[in-house]
Order: sequence, then structure tokens, then C-alpha cells
Amino acid sequence: MTVPPASDDRGPGAVAARMTGRAVAAEHRLSGNLTEVALDGGQMVVVKHGGGPGAVEAEAAGLRWLADAGAVRVPAVFGQDADRLVIEKVPAGRPDARAAARFGRDLAALHAAGAPAFGAPPPGGPEDAWIGLAPMRNVPGEQWPHWYAEHRVLPYLRRAVDAGTIRRGEAALVETVCERLPELAGPAEPPARLHGDLWNGNVLWGADGRAWLIDPAAHGGHRESDLAMLRLFGCPYLEQVLDGYRQAAPLADGWRHRVPLHQLFPLLVHTVLFGRGYGEEALSAARAALAA
Repeated sequence: MTVPPASDDRGPGAVAARMTGRAVAAEHRLSGNLTEVALDGGQMVVVKHGGGPGAVEAEAAGLRWLADAGAVRVPAVFGQDADRLVIEKVPAGRPDARAAARFGRDLAALHAAGAPAFGAPPPGGPEDAWIGLAPMRNVPGEQWPHWYAEHRVLPYLRRAVDAGTIRRGEAALVETVCERLPELAGPAEPPARLHGDLWNGNVLWGADGRAWLIDPAAHGGHRESDLAMLRLFGCPYLEQVLDGYRQAAPLADGWRHRVPLHQLFPLLVHTVLFGRGYGEEALSAARAALAA
């Protein structure tokens, strides 16, 4: 139900008014931490509340960094404070093959905008950031295989083992993948500018016929990681997205075989957050990576 804005000066409507400098006509709670706010004149914004320490700072910096590439559409950031973020609301549309191919080309351009190093945070973003509800450290590194093992795979493997979600004997399989990463990783590539949490739920299909990205865990990384994440939980017209991407920026030979390698990180994150079912998927991905 849409209601008039609350008088609370820390409420979503008051926050939106303060950060946009415009009067608020109405507000509508979307979920526990998201409120849609209608501004005077008809513009819609979303007020996002909460997250772990530094989460708002990391998300705002990530959105701005992605926007600076001038490639994929992202919501404009109107303002932020310690625990609230006000961003543009994306007018909803529907995916189709043409929009998917455009998204692939735009994503290639985003990746090509680059990053100073693997693990580099967005300018102004914190080193201690987040991927969804899990903490994620952005520690720069020069070589992707070593950085991926030390700062993406192994921290979550250790947490899963400590929690008993992955058994110690099973962890050796993932550790073997990490040891063999230099030979499994494919040709060396420069750091790409990643969204970092590119599952289907963070891709919005806008009324303008283009894909928009939300909720980034942005950092410098390997471009195949974003593509593997798109495949992990499904994406409409994925093959058209990939075709558009490869037309703009061909991928190195063997990239399809490396998909499980790049999915290992998000699967371990989900293992830490959601339990054993994802742990079994992570172990399957590790086996597939070794067999590729």
C-alpha cells in the first residue's frame, strides 16, 4: 500500500527529501530494507537501509565506479549516510533477445574499463566490503590465480570448514584447485572492472530496453567471473548475452570449461550463508574445474 511520507526525520521519505532536495509525495515499503519514494514531480527513488559496517559506502562507491565506465546502465546515486542509500528507481521493462545482446556488449565495455589491480576496490570504497550478506575484503594483488585463491576462495572455505558445513577431508579438493590455479586459470588477462555479484537478481531489465545493474560487489577481477556468475543462477537470453559480449570482446579459448572455476567463489559464499546444499555444489564445481 502506498502511504504519505512519515514525519520521522530518519524515515525513508525524510531521507529521500534531504538527499535529493525535493519534496516527497508518497512512499511504499518494498521489503524490510527497501522503500520506494515518489518525489514531487513524479520521479521515483529507492531508499535502502542497513547492511554491515561499510556496506552503504561500498555499494555507493561501486555504483559510481560502474557508472564512470559509461557502459552498462546503473542507477544514479543521490546520496548516502552511514546506513542509508538513496538511488534512482529503474522503470521496469521486459528482457528480449535484442536487449540481451546489447547487455553483452555493454558488459564487455564495462570490463574493458579496467581496474588498477585484482582486488582493487572502487575509488572511495572500503577495503572491507560485502558480497550480499557476507563480508568480502578487497585486497589488491598482481597475479589473478594467487589473488583468487588467497582472497576469494580460501577465506570462505575456511569459514565453511570451521562451521562444519564442509568437512575437513572434503576441503582438500578445493585446496587442490587453489594449488593448481596457475595451470587452470587460462591465459593471463588484465584486471577487469567487475560488478562482482552478477547473478540474475542484480540485473534489471529497464523500460528503456537496456539491462541495468544493481547491488554491486565491485572490484578489480577476472572478466570470466562476472560471466560465470550470470550462468550460476540463470539469466534470460543468456546465450544472446554471451554472443553480444564475444562480438565486442572475444573470450580466451577454453572459457566455457573454466566456468566452474569462477563459480567456486560465489558457491562458497552461499555455503557460508545458506548451508550444506551449496557446499555440495561448491565441491562439484571444484571437481569440474580439475577435470576441465
